[in-house]
Amino acid sequence: MKKKFISICFIGFALLAFAKNIVEEVAWVVGDEPIYKSEIEEQYLQLQYERDNIDGDPYCVIPERMAIEKLFLHQAKVDTILPNESMVNQEVDARLNEFINSYGSREKVEEYLRKPLTEIKESIRQFVRNRYTVQQVQSKLTENVKATPADVRKYYSSLSEDEIQYIPRQVVVKIITINPIIPVAEIDEVKSRLREFANRVNSGETEFSVLARLYSEDPVSARMGGELGFSGKNDWAPEFSAVAFNLNDPKKASKIVETEFGYHIIQLIEKRGDRANFRHILLKPKVSDKDLTDAINALDTIKTAIQDGKISFEDASFWYSHDKNSKKNHGIMLNKTDYDISTKFQLQELPQEVAKKVANMKVGDISDPFVMISTNTGREIVAIVKLDQDIEGHKANLSNDYQVLKDMYESAERQKIVENWVKKKQQETYVRIEDGWRNCDFNYEGWIKQ
Repeated sequence: MKKKFISICFIGFALLAFAKNIVEEVAWVVGDEPIYKSEIEEQYLQLQYERDNIDGDPYCVIPERMAIEKLFLHQAKVDTILPNESMVNQEVDARLNEFINSYGSREKVEEYLRKPLTEIKESIRQFVRNRYTVQQVQSKLTENVKATPADVRKYYSSLSEDEIQYIPRQVVVKIITINPIIPVAEIDEVKSRLREFANRVNSGETEFSVLARLYSEDPVSARMGGELGFSGKNDWAPEFSAVAFNLNDPKKASKIVETEFGYHIIQLIEKRGDRANFRHILLKPKVSDKDLTDAINALDTIKTAIQDGKISFEDASFWYSHDKNSKKNHGIMLNKTDYDISTKFQLQELPQEVAKKVANMKVGDISDPFVMISTNTGREIVAIVKLDQDIEGHKANLSNDYQVLKDMYESAERQKIVENWVKKKQQETYVRIEDGWRNCDFNYEGWIKQ
């Protein structure tokens, strides 16, 4: 389960237009940054659109959130903190498409918002960039928060009965997966198509971005002409980075690169120090029905051997599974969050296909082989799962839920650090709140200096 810090950045993107013009009236000033009434109105309309309830007067809550955001964004400039542009691009694209789907077409979105799609997209991008930037500043502030067992015990003993978290049903699942064999002819066909694309780009016949939109099997970047956004070497598979960051000619396409996701060609857009922006085209070799059937039969044989006592599930995972995250961990699936790794999952946290199998299994049961989409590569794989533990819903306790309580403690400590940081910055930063915006019950005292 992902933890959250102070909620100061809106998930929305302040896009809704008004039927009338709003005078650019300044409501707050934070440092040298104004907060306009029109911005507050836009945020309020967006929250109403998303049906997001506001706890308090929106004309108090919203500008305070915006003011806190400005404190963090200023700190990001001081510390030269930049968001991961590839993540920003992915979210921007997803949110824009959601908006378009909601209204039916790009034209209808432009008509409703009274601005071209390029401006709408830029508005979304700015808000998403700010949100990621704030998260990174908060992470840096709290990076040293680590709980000891004594801290967790003391924290647990301080909680009232009502404060102790209820833990829904959790399961521990073991898995064995097999990646179906892909025929050499299919791989050769994919490589041939990519070579053709590269030749068309290198000869100047076709723009790389056009081919990416038409043919790339990375749906997120394809909609942006294959563009990935500025990123560092560690943001991509090693094989991808090794080729991409050695490119120098923006007019040329790279050689073919194989990663666990498939086969790529790459084009450099721009370099900025140790970060760069690229386009890519991804093609994935297709798995045939025969390959899937062969993999299912192979796993069925392994399941029979386990049930006959010829090999344990754990040993079978080590020797036969293609799942690199679990095979060296006795087959146990790992639930990775921002701050910890757990072996326990709530059903909704499991891959959908796994959750369907596990939901009605008993401890010790092994499923029949089934086809699923790998959460790592997006490719079709075949799997069997074993339900290793089934923990009924209950109030958290130290014996069974140490990690949950540790997360709660660390989350509370991070919250304290961030809150104290905001209070300190309030005192160090020039803040002016105009008449008509001051009579508020703010979450943070200290905005209005006596």
